[in-house]
Amino acid sequence: MAAGKAWQRVDGVLLLDKPSGITSNAALQQARRLFSAAKAGHTGTLDPLASGLLPLCFGEATKFAHDLLAADKSYEAEVCFGIATDTGDADGAVVRRCPIAFDAAALNDALARLRGPLEQIPPMHSALKHQGRALYTLARQGIEVERPARQITIHRLQLIDFSGERCRLHVRCSKGTYVRSLAVELGEALACAAHLSALRRTAVGSLQVADALPLAALAELSAEERTGRLLPLDHLLQGLPAVRLDEAAALRFRHGNPVGDAQPPGSYRVYDAAGRLLGVGESDDERPQLRPRRVVGVA
Repeated sequence: MAAGKAWQRVDGVLLLDKPSGITSNAALQQARRLFSAAKAGHTGTLDPLASGLLPLCFGEATKFAHDLLAADKSYEAEVCFGIATDTGDADGAVVRRCPIAFDAAALNDALARLRGPLEQIPPMHSALKHQGRALYTLARQGIEVERPARQITIHRLQLIDFSGERCRLHVRCSKGTYVRSLAVELGEALACAAHLSALRRTAVGSLQVADALPLAALAELSAEERTGRLLPLDHLLQGLPAVRLDEAAALRFRHGNPVGDAQPPGSYRVYDAAGRLLGVGESDDERPQLRPRRVVGVA
C-alpha cells in the first residue's frame, strides 16, 4: 500500500480469477491493497497450483463468507499418470514412477467407482490443523499423523479427454473435497501412480469463473472501475429465501431480537422495507420466529 494512503471501509463481493503460482491469501492481499480495503477475506482456499474462481469478501460481506464454504465446487482437473509425488500434485517431489498399463475403458470404469458418496482422508500437505499445527508444517518435517476420513460427495466426474499419460476431467464435488487426493485415488483404482498436474476452479455454488476478473486486469482498472466490479453484500446469499421486515421489526432485528410470525425452519436473507440487507436470520421447529444469525453493520 502506498505511503500515506489510508485503509477505508469497502463493502462488497469480488469474483477474482486467481492465477496459478500464488497462494489464495497472496491474491487476497493484492486485491485488498488495490481497494485500500480495511477488512477482507476469501471463501475457501485454492492451492498455489490452482487457478480460477476465488470469491473475495470486503467489509460487511465477510460476515457471509462462511455461507459459501458449504457450496459445491466445480473444477477442470488434469491428472498425470505414471508418476506419484509426496504432495499428490505437481508441486511435490517425485516419489514413485511406474508404467501405464490401462486403456480408456478401464479409466472410465475407475471414474464410475469414484462417483457418489466417498470417504476421503485429507492429505498431509494441507492447512488442516493437528494439535494447533498445520498439517503441511508437520509434513515438511517428515511427520505423518493419523487423519480422520471425511464424508464427501463427487456429484460429477466426467472424462474430457485422455492422451494415455494424462487425462482431463470435469469435477463437481461437495465441500471438503481435495481434488489432488481424488487424483491419487484414481491412480490407485487403476493400480497406477498418479498426481494432479493442473487444476482450475470453474464454479462455487452458482458463481461462475466466466464472471470473474483476473488479478492483472483488476490492477489496470481505475479506482472507479474497480468499485464498479464489486457485487452487493447479498450476492453470496442468493440461494436463501428472502424476508422483508417493516420498520419496527427491522429495528428489532438489528438489535439482535427475534421478529415476525412463525417461519419454516431454515436460513433467510433479511431486508428492511426499503430493500436494504439487514443480515441472515434463521428459525427452527422449537423457535419458529426469525432470529438474527448475522447482522450487517450500519455504514
